[in-house]
Amino acid sequence: MISRKKILPLAFKHQGFTLVELLISISILAVIMAVALPNLSSYLVKSRVDNEISELHRLILTARNTAINSGKNVTLCPLSAANTCGTDWQNELSVFNNTADETKFDPVNEQIIKVRAKINTLDTLKLNQNALVYSPTGRLLSGSNSVFTYCPKDHSDYARGIDISLSGRVYASQDTDNDDKDEDRSGNEFTCS
Repeated sequence: MISRKKILPLAFKHQGFTLVELLISISILAVIMAVALPNLSSYLVKSRVDNEISELHRLILTARNTAINSGKNVTLCPLSAANTCGTDWQNELSVFNNTADETKFDPVNEQIIKVRAKINTLDTLKLNQNALVYSPTGRLLSGSNSVFTYCPKDHSDYARGIDISLSGRVYASQDTDNDDKDEDRSGNEFTCS
């Protein structure tokens, strides 16, 4: 019969990594991180741009649908402190029904429908007019097509946009020629100049 004293030291033998094994593991991890981090950065920028375009797309559709459903003109614009539509589309954007002046919000007679937060401070959002105003038919009252351009800072290759036709239809940009750059409906790449 084997005595217990001989079994116990074998059962409680300590197991773990040696210093050499630990250094090799850390080295392998460092190489993997060096390869993965640049790709992660571009992935995060692309995700941020996609998210902003998606949110803006929903906001524009909210404005159009509200105009159709309410039978009133609805405006989408960046409101200034004086409740007038400004030109800085990077700021907070507001959707409101309007009764008189399409580019001025009257808090007494009009209602804010939805507000979208300011975009990332490093990025830019441009539109070629001061406000988008939808009529009850769902058409734009501005008299021309509109194009939003979203440009992430230091990553102009990831620029995206939204085309809005005079009929009020909204189209998010796509990479139609598989060159990793989005194009508008005419096939022109979005530029951040």
